[in-house]
Amino acid sequence: MLGSRNSAEREGCPIPQALPAQPRPSIDSLLLAATPISTFEHERALTRASGFFFERGERLFLVTSRHVFVDEPSGHHPNRIEIELHSDAADLGRSVAFSLLLFERGRSQWRQGRDAAGEIDVAMIEIDRAALPAAALIRAFTPAHLAGAAARIEVGSSLLIVGFPLGFHDTLHHLPVVRQAVLASAWGMRFQGQGYFLTDARTHRGTSGAPVVLRERGAGASRKPLPWKLLGVHSARLDMAGRDLAQDETLGLNCAWYADILMTLSAA
Repeated sequence: MLGSRNSAEREGCPIPQALPAQPRPSIDSLLLAATPISTFEHERALTRASGFFFERGERLFLVTSRHVFVDEPSGHHPNRIEIELHSDAADLGRSVAFSLLLFERGRSQWRQGRDAAGEIDVAMIEIDRAALPAAALIRAFTPAHLAGAAARIEVGSSLLIVGFPLGFHDTLHHLPVVRQAVLASAWGMRFQGQGYFLTDARTHRGTSGAPVVLRERGAGASRKPLPWKLLGVHSARLDMAGRDLAQDETLGLNCAWYADILMTLSAA
């Protein structure tokens, strides 16, 4: 007696086979260049913000807005911050919190700058590479990613702001979100004499310190580890002092400080 066949075979249907394991989706390296920042006064949580990595030579820095580290008008005086690092390249669900002290023997550890118009709302703090987890997955911008004032970037160009608005992000894979933006003022010119340019984008608290980037185009760009131009550091929304709060909506414009300040801050 012949062995019995199942109904799928009798009807000429192929027998379902086990699906092969699916490869892990490729993650845009841009998402690994940004990190959430939480500020603390000892163990008391204060605020959340965005930041990104910048390396110059062998030195690695965390970049964010200066007001994340200290803000006199609001009385914001944290003494340490925490960032989140991916700890396993094969499993983005695994991460570790990495703490950085803002003061050492009473001296601030971050670097901030000034120009002829006053303080610049950008700060950076050096990260000791030896203290990082051995498997930390980090992508960092370098001086080669900076777009100089002579670069030809048209007003209205499409940009991205990569950060953690209101602390929101992919909590499973520990990745930021991006917001679409456009260049809203002339590139290379200091808007109203200040060291920033304008973007037109919907932003929220928690986005302070996020990188403002432009996709790099041209031959070979797609093969680069981080094919983006770093234009600026998002600071805050811009509003008009004389706006009629009852009749006029907010402008929807934002300040982004030119990223070339990072060369000055990382020089010493």
